[in-house]
Amino acid sequence: MRRSPLRPLAHIISARQEGKNPDFIEAKERSKRNQVLQLKTRVRAENRLLALGLIFIIGFSAVGGKMAMLASSSSDEVKQYNSGSKIINQRANIVDRNGNILATNMSTQALYAQPPLMINPQKAAKDLLEIFPDLNHERVTKNFTSGKRKFVWVKKSVSPEQQQKVHDLGEPGLLFGSREMRLYPNGKLAAHVLGGTRFGEEDVRAAEIIGVGGVEKYFDNMLRDPALEGEPLELSIDLTAQAATRQVLKNGMRFMNAKGASAILMDVNTGEIISLVSLPDFDPNNRPRVAIAGDPSDSPLFNRAAQGLYELGSTFKIFTAATSLEKGLANPQTIIDTTPFKWNRKTYKDYKNYGPTNSVEDIIMKSSNVGTIRMALAAGTTAQKKTLNDLGFFEAVPVELGEASRTKPQIPKNWSDTSTITISFGHGISATPLHLATAYSIVANGGFRVKPTIKKVNSNNLAKEKVISQKTSQQLISMLRRVVSEVDGTAKMAKVDGYQVAGKTGTAEKIKPTGGYYDKKVIATFASFFPASNPKYTLVVSLDEPEIEVLGESRRTAGFTAVPVAAEIITRVAPILNLRPIATDDAMAYTSISSQ
Repeated sequence: MRRSPLRPLAHIISARQEGKNPDFIEAKERSKRNQVLQLKTRVRAENRLLALGLIFIIGFSAVGGKMAMLASSSSDEVKQYNSGSKIINQRANIVDRNGNILATNMSTQALYAQPPLMINPQKAAKDLLEIFPDLNHERVTKNFTSGKRKFVWVKKSVSPEQQQKVHDLGEPGLLFGSREMRLYPNGKLAAHVLGGTRFGEEDVRAAEIIGVGGVEKYFDNMLRDPALEGEPLELSIDLTAQAATRQVLKNGMRFMNAKGASAILMDVNTGEIISLVSLPDFDPNNRPRVAIAGDPSDSPLFNRAAQGLYELGSTFKIFTAATSLEKGLANPQTIIDTTPFKWNRKTYKDYKNYGPTNSVEDIIMKSSNVGTIRMALAAGTTAQKKTLNDLGFFEAVPVELGEASRTKPQIPKNWSDTSTITISFGHGISATPLHLATAYSIVANGGFRVKPTIKKVNSNNLAKEKVISQKTSQQLISMLRRVVSEVDGTAKMAKVDGYQVAGKTGTAEKIKPTGGYYDKKVIATFASFFPASNPKYTLVVSLDEPEIEVLGESRRTAGFTAVPVAAEIITRVAPILNLRPIATDDAMAYTSISSQ
């Protein structure tokens, strides 16, 4: 750069000739030079600010464009994921029919170790045992000190308190990874309906949640589908009714000294399962391991309502009566011989002497085996098989529970006349309480086929296919009402003021695993519906090996065990279901029906 001199010689000479100070000339030249430098510096600064502004504008425009593009992207993109992980851990909530949460997700931490980074592996293993007493100390110590492992899972999920305690250990080789876990806020309530989950594919940033039982397994793909944007799975279960049913059943099971118990409450018109309880049960937050030995029914995972195959005893007698009524062989007032009956060197007789003859409705009310046998033989094997097939006893119940869909009733391979005799009063055929609830719903709703469901459905989505006639249905309802309302009825302890309970008891000897029957072990069942004048709900209660002392005598029959438990359940759940009590005595209302 060419600079002008601060003391130009010509100017200096001229100033001296004029008598002026030459220093003023230098100061003036220096000022000009500074002005030029300031102008260049200012231009340079302005250019830099302009460039920086352009960079900010371009950057913010790019970010805004990207945000706009994401906002307008397709809804089937995954909305929830952990950065750096390809594992989809989104899982939709499960709610009851009123929107109450049954299953949801919770953010948590997984604890893992990298032994090469650990300062004192043996001390770390010892300290972790104090925080997590369920850890295997020997295994953890070996994993930390063997020198072969670079990565070790310690706990798949830890609480915030446990996480803080691990942090306090100050061990750099103990690390955490964020993930989601499945949470069941109601604990054991509805355990067999929900089933439970486990972790599938996992890394330190995320874990896949997979259903292993109940609706969690049946609807696994739907619950994990990101295209549904987390829309909850709405079940038919009523959480309040479920809680009341479980509490009463649990207390009844203890009082009756039963080994196990189950209860099913079903809408007779839609097939919606309002509550389903199987005891003993489990906490799906800490689902136990599947037993690999012993009787499966001894495991709390065993769903007695949907998996338990039992001979359900005299609850089947109403189906024998249905066959006779449908074929026109009898009406409720038809007189049947009830004297002891001999067949193939075996004599069949009633629990009590009910007299030489009884009407069809009295046979059901008093639970006469002999009268039922004679009706079954008169109708024939073919008619009996058709009725039971129409009521769903030849196939698994098509409900959204994997355990139920794999449980098919056990029927005779060779359906002989002897089979017809025993099946007429509920022996020789094994079915689940869920099968029985479905069949009784058909009887109660006017004879329409019912498809049980654990999902909430439209109340207008009613069954259309007829299984039995309206007339037969009304006659059967009348008979079952008398079982409860009459003094001689086997279920008179099921009277619940205002709710017109109708039903049938069943007490069947338990089958030995080696064959034959136990002498003093029974399955006691009460199948019912209410109110009888306009049935809304079916309730089936079953107790495994109940026994109670009454007036110094040991009682095992359903009338003394399952019936009072069912009555208490109805007393508790009917108001929950908004059923108003019926104030009038309905005894006469059934007289005209039964005589038709």
